[in-house]
Amino acid sequence: MSKTLIKLTDIDKSFGAASVLRKVSLQLDEGEIHCLAGENGSGKSTLIKIISGVYRHDAGRIELGGRHYPTLRPIDAIREGVQVIYQDFSLFPNLTVAENLALSDQVESGRAWVSWQRVEAIARESLALIGVDMDTSRLVEELPVSGKQLVAIARAVYCNARVIIMDEPTTTLTDREIASLFALIRRLKERGIATLFVSHKMREMLDITERITILRNGEKVAEGRTEDFDEAGITRAMTGRDIRSDRYVWNGVRSDPVLELRDFTRTGDFQGLNLSLYKGEIVGITGLLGSGRTELAETLFGLRNTRERPGGEKNSGKILRNGREIKVRSVSDAIAEGIAYVPEDRLTEGIFAEQPIERNLFANSYPRFKNALGLLDRAKLRELSSALIRAYNVVASNLKLPIRTLSGGNQQKVMLARWISTGAEVLLLNGPTVGVDVGARFEIYRKLREIAAGGVGILLFSDELQELISNCNRIFVINRGRFTHELDTGALQEDELSALLGLSLEEAIQ
Repeated sequence: MSKTLIKLTDIDKSFGAASVLRKVSLQLDEGEIHCLAGENGSGKSTLIKIISGVYRHDAGRIELGGRHYPTLRPIDAIREGVQVIYQDFSLFPNLTVAENLALSDQVESGRAWVSWQRVEAIARESLALIGVDMDTSRLVEELPVSGKQLVAIARAVYCNARVIIMDEPTTTLTDREIASLFALIRRLKERGIATLFVSHKMREMLDITERITILRNGEKVAEGRTEDFDEAGITRAMTGRDIRSDRYVWNGVRSDPVLELRDFTRTGDFQGLNLSLYKGEIVGITGLLGSGRTELAETLFGLRNTRERPGGEKNSGKILRNGREIKVRSVSDAIAEGIAYVPEDRLTEGIFAEQPIERNLFANSYPRFKNALGLLDRAKLRELSSALIRAYNVVASNLKLPIRTLSGGNQQKVMLARWISTGAEVLLLNGPTVGVDVGARFEIYRKLREIAAGGVGILLFSDELQELISNCNRIFVINRGRFTHELDTGALQEDELSALLGLSLEEAIQ
């Protein structure tokens, strides 16, 4: 019989008058892969911080390794083998892989001098424990996201982890990187290390975990073996309602495209791209990491200068808007041509985190609200702000609050409202539901269809295959900078699309 590593019983937690957790119980056994699911605001993060000793629970019982902790401190959790890998990985970007892996040992030992031979030995041992070979002299900031994640996991295992809590570990990983991560989690299971897997993605919950616990509004609403759940049941438990996912059907006419690419090339990024986007269409563009997908989105919005590049190499081909050739040399050019862009990384590229929600709504359109004296018409701003918040179903108690106080889904809806209110006719969406929970995700999908019905042409750049198939009428596959397939989504299946993504360029163009 497996040993119980974590046992929480009737945990309560409040912040002031706000009750965040109510009578929540959870058990995690040795070697178990357990999913903790729930929408943003359901209490997942608070529960993780209670398990790791960051927050003190108000009521209930905490047992780690069979020992009762009336007051759990972070050092107690660490000594019981609890390690948390947050989304930012808590690594030092300006240190090497080896330095990050050996830092805990150096601090704990209290040595005044650093033995670089020992640092390298610890790094090699740490990576060997998870079966990974990596250049330990490389700076962490130079690693891809998947590489940083491996360093964080290796550090946790070297610190004698018995339980590894992974907070949204697959948010920015490709399908191949996710498969590698899951293989590693299964190897950890064989060594008796338990994983508490926190995720929004239902396919991943069903694929990797053995048990699922679902929170909603601070309460546990469902728990059981993974085999007893399906996507519809998980969605119902997380949101409290049934959500249908019908495929998008476009009934427009293919004449006079709102955006057209003719042999569009950016040296080193993509080449010879041809595409026509019509009013009301939602066209998907997908490809593996490094395929040129994001580079195309950024070039169309002017984030990558489309004039001559270093070395005198010129970009070629044409961009046409409503049949007229345009030059997009800057973001200002794109906006002037009615092209809008919602980036994948909304925190660093999309929102002004410390600014009020209202200011984020109109960050690129304040000149429209000047009165005769050249001053902002604040009454008009407040009126339109309230109207947009209602139209996009943004959950916000006060528009003067910083936008960082909103959930990821609500932040994304604010960005959609910002751009559509400018009268944009072409909307570029890069990973529109990254880090967004299932309820907000379907609200965003619904809003995209409404936007398209209003005559806006949408290019949806994503690696979420089901998202593309359900919400696009056509999909282009890009491979090493070239479009290899154009697919109608009417009868397209996910495994067919996945197979095309896995082809080499030579196989794809045959």
